[in-house]
Amino acid sequence: MITRRSFLHTGAAGAAFLAGARAAHADTPGVTDTEIKIGQTMPYSGPASAYGVIGRVEAAYFKMINEQGGVNGRKINFISLDDAYSPPKTVEQVRKLVEDEKVAFLFNTLGTAPNLAIRQYLNDNKVPQLFVATGAAVFADPEHFPWTIGFNPNYQTEARIYAKHILATKPDGKIAVLFQNDGFGKDYLTGLKDVLGADKAAMIVKEASYETSEPTVDSQIVTLQGSGADILIIAATPKFAAQAIRKSFDLGWNATRYVSNVSYSIGAVLKPAGLEKSKGLITGSYGKDVTDAKFKDDPGVLEWKAFSDKYLTPKEYIDLNASYGYGAAQTMVQVLKQCGADLSRDNVLKQAASLKALQLPMLLDGIVLNTSPTNYSPIRQLQLAQFDGESWKLFGDIITG
Repeated sequence: MITRRSFLHTGAAGAAFLAGARAAHADTPGVTDTEIKIGQTMPYSGPASAYGVIGRVEAAYFKMINEQGGVNGRKINFISLDDAYSPPKTVEQVRKLVEDEKVAFLFNTLGTAPNLAIRQYLNDNKVPQLFVATGAAVFADPEHFPWTIGFNPNYQTEARIYAKHILATKPDGKIAVLFQNDGFGKDYLTGLKDVLGADKAAMIVKEASYETSEPTVDSQIVTLQGSGADILIIAATPKFAAQAIRKSFDLGWNATRYVSNVSYSIGAVLKPAGLEKSKGLITGSYGKDVTDAKFKDDPGVLEWKAFSDKYLTPKEYIDLNASYGYGAAQTMVQVLKQCGADLSRDNVLKQAASLKALQLPMLLDGIVLNTSPTNYSPIRQLQLAQFDGESWKLFGDIITG
């Protein structure tokens, strides 16, 4: 790759480069010859605070990049604000980032409802909303919202995979579903029902929703158990997923349990629920679990460990949410590298929609990122995994949605 530094070895070429670079970012807020300012909201407090580690890891990764000289000669100024997983607060913080802090774009803002609350504003103002930390299908809609690009595997696709596994292993089973009462949770219902179809729709014998303002989901789990279901799907964020796992076990409910891959972190979910109480859980995985001995000498895991040893803690090293943030930050840096000297919002968006078979060290082998102007879902592959009381054990083939 030709860098700014290599151009400057010759006077004429250097002058031409600087002129072009300044023209490219002259009208782009947050971009100078030496810096690019990136904004984010993250729930460092509130009901989804377990995800706060994502923002902290991303900040650490950008710090490392800056220590290495930045990207194409520019340092990353990363401003990550707490929105407590509250959409009104997200709107307030994003307006601050765009209008007061003058960030170039938003990166990995977390949550379905929070991102929905800011999507129209960012698209109206042509501010890139890149790699949102949610798998809701509505964030992969380039026709209507061209400035918003997803990141996580699609929740509907994940639910379809669970439904297919249920039909293959328990075709006469009775399904109960716990879901968060927003676009995140409802996407799982949509995916399940798509696969079950009219013929098998009756397999879902009970649905129970919860609000993120509720203290627990214990009553919902009691209600779902009372339905006689022998399959439980937990479409919940970490705090509530941990509660559901623990309560379903404590009730002596011997159901086959599936948990959303946004809540499969051993440190943030399964340990609080109880490792023994989490045995048998099934999820759709796309990242490497460092607690699985099979990855002990994996090059990607060793790279993650070296970074973690320097910038994080042993607790964060085993947290799948932390390694998720590591991968998201690497993806963002790749986009900046592809931008070269042109960090206009148009080009940043163009490059984010031009990822080709990007391999990240902490993704399962065979899973790569791809985007295009008509594909705003970078990660579209999953592999089923089951928790054995200590780590997630992969089984079956990688499935493309």
